[in-house]
Amino acid sequence: MKYKSLFALLLFFQFATAQNKIKSNTGLEDREVWVKSLYKISYPVIHNLAKETLKKNMPLAHNPDYGLNLTKVTYLEALGRTIAGVAPWLALPDDDTKEGKMRKQMRLELLKGLANSVNPASPDYISYREESQPIVDAAYVAQAFLRAPKALWEPLDDLTKKRFIEEFKSLRTRTGAYNNWLLFAGLTEGFLLSIGEQYDPARVQFAINKMKEWYVGDSWYSDGEKFSMDYYNSYVIHTMLVDLLKILVDKKRAPESDYDLAVKRMVRQSEFLERMISPEGTYPAFGRSITYRTAAFQVLAQTALMEKLPEFIKPAQVRCALTKVIQNMYDGNQNFDGKGWLVLGFNGHQPMVADSYTSTGSLYMATLGFLTLGLPADHQFWTDPFTPWTSLKAWTGEPLKKDYKVEY
Repeated sequence: MKYKSLFALLLFFQFATAQNKIKSNTGLEDREVWVKSLYKISYPVIHNLAKETLKKNMPLAHNPDYGLNLTKVTYLEALGRTIAGVAPWLALPDDDTKEGKMRKQMRLELLKGLANSVNPASPDYISYREESQPIVDAAYVAQAFLRAPKALWEPLDDLTKKRFIEEFKSLRTRTGAYNNWLLFAGLTEGFLLSIGEQYDPARVQFAINKMKEWYVGDSWYSDGEKFSMDYYNSYVIHTMLVDLLKILVDKKRAPESDYDLAVKRMVRQSEFLERMISPEGTYPAFGRSITYRTAAFQVLAQTALMEKLPEFIKPAQVRCALTKVIQNMYDGNQNFDGKGWLVLGFNGHQPMVADSYTSTGSLYMATLGFLTLGLPADHQFWTDPFTPWTSLKAWTGEPLKKDYKVEY
């Protein structure tokens, strides 16, 4: 019993020390953690694409059971997934701060890289015209343009825009999986609609109708006809459905009530994600595609970015919780190789957890957990003092809101 008491005491002091360390951070210090980590993740992809060395320098790691045509899909995965996450941050206006200079440099390099990626004469030309996988990653490219139109789409020259439009339309020769993939096809078509291009309304409506049909309750969508317990509600479903419905409402092709309902469900999903973050800033490694790391929190990050968090979840508690997750994942180098590329794994080099469709390019979905960097540094998300998140309150005996279920 004596040893057990000593062990419990030791755990208490370790926990107290960790919490004191958290509480010493200001919101702006937390923002520095986010910026440093997002830049660290994104730089190799964006910088190499700007220099036309992405295909030359990006590793081609995959697990032994990998089943795709690697060189025809992994580079578009890296591009689309990276820029979908950095887009809100790059959409902020230029300023003379250290962060502002980093952001401007990355944005200018990305604009060069985007032009290279659709230029058939470039060594880094990335075709959308073969395989089914580009249906997925074209949607993340389109989502980046939707999230930062003035920073990433409008500055492109007319020829580059024309080339992207042609690549997007070329996807219509193929179909993909009968699950969340419907939203990928729908969102790319939705982007074409948003810029006044001819689009395929059938792909859009089919995606919307199936998501309505596959809703199982309390903010959870089935990923296809059968439910699977994983993070795909956050990786894909809620955010792409909300973004697609926003386009349709703006273009008077869907009732605003559909959009409002999708947002309400996304907000409820954000509550689950916030509760999943442990007092230590960890979260469960369950389900498919855990190699996407912080993409698990895309819904929470987007809900905070849209300023739609429920009243009882304070912006600062989301910031503090996600900061701990980001520190656990990216402060060390366990998730990066010697040249700064992400490695296969969850929190370290763990290739055994990679799926048969996962390669180096796939991993860059991790940026999706950083969407809230699109809020400026003087927003209350960053300026409010340290606020404990739900599980930290629960495990330290503080008052917390009882959970519930929703009927919508």
